Amino acid sequence: MTNGQIAPVLELRVALTTSQYERLVQFYCDGLGLEPEQLWTNDEDRAVILGMGRATLEIFDEGHAQIIDEIEAGQRVSGAIRFALQVPDLDAALERVLAKGATLVHPPIVTPWGHRNVRLQDPDGMQITLFQVLE
Repeated sequence: MTNGQIAPVLELRVALTTSQYERLVQFYCDGLGLEPEQLWTNDEDRAVILGMGRATLEIFDEGHAQIIDEIEAGQRVSGAIRFALQVPDLDAALERVLAKGATLVHPPIVTPWGHRNVRLQDPDGMQITLFQVLE
């Protein structure tokens, strides 16, 4: 923050719970190239924290969510939560995640705001937008 003030929130974490832990960890680590920052494992349970760069929280009303889904997927398809992840090379990222179990929801499009976006689902069905900012 500016003027020497401390930000009211220092980090955003999204926690996903899955019955297919290894599959989902491989998807996000191998498919998106994310690196584990912390591992929490013992004989009974497992968890990993993956660094994802800068985080923001977008809050949409139903009308705006409808517009974004129409642009990215042709129809309203996402639920209450969807990841939007900026990647440096959309084609390379899409190839990796498809190889790791992503399902293509809609092929890449160029948005009115100048991004190249693709909509997909992770192996557990989480809607994800991968986007590349065009020059």
